[in-house]
Amino acid sequence: QVQLVESGGGLVQAGGSLRLSCAASGSIFRLNVMGWYRQAPGKQRELVATITSGSSTNYADSVKGRFTISRDNAKTTVYLQMNSLKPEDTAVYYCNLRTIRNEYWGQGTQVTVSS
Repeated sequence: QVQLVESGGGLVQAGGSLRLSCAASGSIFRLNVMGWYRQAPGKQRELVATITSGSSTNYADSVKGRFTISRDNAKTTVYLQMNSLKPEDTAVYYCNLRTIRNEYWGQGTQVTVSS
């Protein structure tokens, strides 16, 4: 069984920065995609950024140039550096891991950006 444990959320003022971390444990197929999604109140969950085990990245247009996703394959950990945060970035952020056979989600971490 794969478990994803997120950390790093919190409250920050607009223009500030936060760094989210997600550590995966368990039996993980080496070819995978890890990523971050977010869900604001009353809205659907949306993609923020993904990174493959080969380090190819993909970002939502709304975060390009402000957020950076990275990973440590040795530790199967993925990070999301969030800079120039805006109130509209406020949401619960979820870590995701996908392999050819399975998909896993973390429990979510709250990010709140005050104006």
